[in-house]
Amino acid sequence: MSKAEYTTHGGVAVITMDNPPVNGLGHDLRVGLMNGLKRASGDDAVKAVVIMGTAKAFSGGADISEFNTPKASTEPTLHQIIDTLDGMKKPVVAGIGGFAMGGGLELSLACHFRVAAPGAQLALPEVNLGILPGAGGTQRLPRAIGVKPALDLMVSGKPVPAEKAPAGLIDEIAQGDLAQATIAFAEKVVAEKRPLRRLRDQKVTLDDAEAYFAATRQKVAKESRGYPAPLKIVACAEAAVNLPFDEGRKFERARFEELVVTTESQALRHAFFGERAVEKIPDVPKDTPIIDVKSVGIVGAGTMGGGIAMAFVNAGLPVKLLEPTQEALDRGLATIKKNYAATVSKGRLPQAEMDKRMGLISTTREYGDFKDCDLAIEAVFEKMGVKKEVFGRLDEVVKQGAILATNTSTLDVNEIAASTKRPESVVGLHFFSPANVMRLLEIVRGAKTSKPVLATAMKLARKVKKVGIVSGVCDGFIGNRMMEEYVRQAYFLVDEGATPQQVDKALQDWGMAMGPFTMLDMAGQDIGWEVRKRRAGQKGVRAYSQWPDRVCELGRLGQKTGAGVYKYEAGNRTPQPDPAIEQLIDAYRKEIGVKPRQISDAEIVERTIYALVNEGARILEEGIALRAVDIDMVYLTGYGFPRYRGGPMFYADTVGLKSVLAAVEKYAKGYHGECWQLAPLLKKLAADGKTFN
Repeated sequence: MSKAEYTTHGGVAVITMDNPPVNGLGHDLRVGLMNGLKRASGDDAVKAVVIMGTAKAFSGGADISEFNTPKASTEPTLHQIIDTLDGMKKPVVAGIGGFAMGGGLELSLACHFRVAAPGAQLALPEVNLGILPGAGGTQRLPRAIGVKPALDLMVSGKPVPAEKAPAGLIDEIAQGDLAQATIAFAEKVVAEKRPLRRLRDQKVTLDDAEAYFAATRQKVAKESRGYPAPLKIVACAEAAVNLPFDEGRKFERARFEELVVTTESQALRHAFFGERAVEKIPDVPKDTPIIDVKSVGIVGAGTMGGGIAMAFVNAGLPVKLLEPTQEALDRGLATIKKNYAATVSKGRLPQAEMDKRMGLISTTREYGDFKDCDLAIEAVFEKMGVKKEVFGRLDEVVKQGAILATNTSTLDVNEIAASTKRPESVVGLHFFSPANVMRLLEIVRGAKTSKPVLATAMKLARKVKKVGIVSGVCDGFIGNRMMEEYVRQAYFLVDEGATPQQVDKALQDWGMAMGPFTMLDMAGQDIGWEVRKRRAGQKGVRAYSQWPDRVCELGRLGQKTGAGVYKYEAGNRTPQPDPAIEQLIDAYRKEIGVKPRQISDAEIVERTIYALVNEGARILEEGIALRAVDIDMVYLTGYGFPRYRGGPMFYADTVGLKSVLAAVEKYAKGYHGECWQLAPLLKKLAADGKTFN
């Protein structure tokens, strides 16, 4: 079935792409495009051709539903359509509405002219999938706008609005109706007998090209550590300067084929599809009723409560903040205002928008003022007694049918829900700090959480621009439960002879956004300390190194106190090694009878990352996470795991589960080996030659 409509308007043939939602260039649409071009080419009454999409989308590029299927390469391919455009004797004008991304922009670059609606977004974002524009984009874009702006667009992958597009990319910004403006432009081209502007025939010139590309390679290599595509894009742009067009196309195609099989590209595509996969909850149908959330109440105006408030008002939802004292409310509002003001000062937010958002926040000291809220969230101290008291109060005053949510990071959501008369309305909404920035939102499904509440929580995640991932109830849920094992091994590695800075550097060099000790200092050492104290003496609790508790007992709680595992100078968040901590660790080693040994960076990475994997396998087997990809997305969006490695479970798959299992079994015979608690699922999948994903 054709996905492209063919109509004529006087002497202009209009081919309108119709493949919702983004006009992905799937097989049926490609057939329609090719048939339309051939029909227009063979009709003497047609003097010009217009290719259009909808007001919302010209084309988003490749049809993701065809990825890894035979349809993706079934003729006509996008390359064949572009070759047909290259051979057209009649002018072809692209009418770009909404956005032209990836292959969609490449299609428009093969047209002779481009008209765009105001605000239309243009991008070649392939770099985000670990690949490069593979349909001539690396060769045509430099010819259209010059090498330097072309590389900026291709290496960043960021969209540019049509009005700000570099000269040569857009011929005219449409005024009024896009279709009418594009047809009028095509008629003008015919009337004025304008020469066809084939980008393939343009020459690319660049002064001091050799020096420019040498400097650019050096800069891009530094900025794109771990990502192979940016340097290949630079090489393709250099080919556009030095090679004839057709040879440049062949060079581009060869680089594309090299990239598409890399582990990094596979990981980035896994992450891309993962963001869509986690939205699907098997037992919650698409037609599940959604609760209309028009107002939000938040108990707690501290760091988390304030950040959560910002996330909601950024999405246009009014928020009421509750604290028992006016002083706490004033302090919370001042912090929110300061955060917005910093964004305004950097030119990333207009002052009027800041004022509008601040106007959506009101305050109260009375629970009764939450009576009409559709969603009430607690963001108070991480102690069960405090949480239950808050929920008891909310249960008394908040209207029936509203959602009661806890922002707990570790505590039992079922126990919290049991403190109300409506456990079906209770759900965990675990935001990550800073809540207005971090993309992850763990949505914790209690034993009695209703399907409408869960479906609404997932929809709200999208509304506040978060990646919502469902977790079952356990201590720490998905992310923090796994992180505990990662941190446990980091502490043990220090017991055995590594320094905190060696552990941090090894993991950061491997790709983590920051090492575990830097992370814990930033988050607050007291968070983990409170968890360890809460669990002390509980049955089945795994051993922990004791030196981190001694750091906390000294009042060294991290950046907020000016010292944690590292020390910090006033106004500077850069961690500095501290001889006092070195002495503390040395004394602890002597106390427990451990003689320090040399530990390699490779062992540091393997032990900490495989600790994540092993615990992730246990979580998967217990049904706490729905799928391995859910675990991967938790770590990619909330814990600084390198995107080009695809998440811990995907990374384990790329290493090979037999190799992972062998390493885990080796470490389980070493220092505090009993803490590994080998996951049966890891053992089974390795034995069967299978993978997590």
